[in-house]
Amino acid sequence: MLNNGFTFIALLTLLVALAVATGCRPQQEVKASIDDDGREMQLKKGQPLVVTLEANPTTGYTWEVAEPLDEQVLRQAGEPEFKPESDLAGAGGVQILRFEAVNAGQTALKLAYRRSWEKDVEPLNTFSIQVIVR
Repeated sequence: MLNNGFTFIALLTLLVALAVATGCRPQQEVKASIDDDGREMQLKKGQPLVVTLEANPTTGYTWEVAEPLDEQVLRQAGEPEFKPESDLAGAGGVQILRFEAVNAGQTALKLAYRRSWEKDVEPLNTFSIQVIVR
């Protein structure tokens, strides 16, 4: 048994060392909030960007990408996620949108807080950052 435990630890150590040596470390995510509105965010290729904004989808309002992204630079990763601040019906919370830096370049990320069916109505709020991928 001691031999199997030692072999497992040696193999795990070797795998971690190999991952570090080849640059296979997971990229630390860059977080953005309403405080970052209007700012420039720098990312590395492959690095995730997580935007967290206050929202209450029970009112019909959600955050959505307002202008098409340059998907050669930045693409949305998965569907937006909502985390309520409490278990009460109709509670507000935060909406989380995830993006991934694809290639070097620059693009604007513009989000609008609106009801999806109200096309000709100004959004209740907006969020915009300039994303630079190196």
